[in-house]
Amino acid sequence: MAVLLGAWLAWSAWGRRPPARDGAPSWSPDGTHVVFHAEEDGAADLFVARADGSDRRNLTRTAADEGAPAYSPDAARIAFDTDADGNFEIYVMQADGTGRTRLTNHASRDVAPAWSPDGRKIAFMSDRASRPEFDVFTMNADGSGVERVTTAGTSWFPQYSPDGSRLAFHVGRDVHVMDVAGGRLVGLTTHPADGMYPSWSPDGKRLAFMTARNGPTQLFTMNADGTEQRQLLAMPSGSAIDPRWSPDGTKIVFVHVPEIVATARQDEGQERAVYVLDLNTGKYTRVSR
Repeated sequence: MAVLLGAWLAWSAWGRRPPARDGAPSWSPDGTHVVFHAEEDGAADLFVARADGSDRRNLTRTAADEGAPAYSPDAARIAFDTDADGNFEIYVMQADGTGRTRLTNHASRDVAPAWSPDGRKIAFMSDRASRPEFDVFTMNADGSGVERVTTAGTSWFPQYSPDGSRLAFHVGRDVHVMDVAGGRLVGLTTHPADGMYPSWSPDGKRLAFMTARNGPTQLFTMNADGTEQRQLLAMPSGSAIDPRWSPDGTKIVFVHVPEIVATARQDEGQERAVYVLDLNTGKYTRVSR
């Protein structure tokens, strides 16, 4: 009877689990693992799993929200954002979740870190200069030398090109690319044929991005100059968002948000799950629970 009661309680608790709310996936430099945030008990923790979804591990286990994890190029560290200090700051920790170090210290929101290919710089977004609008900033990997690199519109989710010479991000609802040296900014998409959350291919020749130009958000790719914009993935239902190209160029990790259209306001209980798309076969595999 005790065994049966225990089994029933376990099943009952599982049945009451909230829907998965996972997001912001990023690849390990060797392409074997994906790191992402997951909301399991209210706050978001950082998790890592193999690209096939196995060996899923919680790296943080805190009462704070953590998000936007990104491996350093040498795979030794993970940069991320967290509100552990009352507002969002950029932190870095060892790849196993130990040794947390705070990099930014500002009353505004500092979020979405991205490493330069040589590991010396981190780009991030902050509203410290133009609240409530976000700008892109860069800093040294130890948190020193913070510099503002955008000054117009709202700039989101910067990503360094593989050679470190350019930053891709979206301004408003359109993908832009900026030269790190000189700051020349070029728009690659034009709303309503919009583009957001760009990700470089490993050779720097193409960008993956998400777009709501056809209704539900889909994944597209284009050349790094904005030409040859092509649909890559449309889910049977719901939206595909937040793409990240794998280091070997054969896969893209993304987030599926079922049964939502571009004009709908997402419900707080809406499920989100991380998937990996194999570009050779077109098949996708669920990574998160």
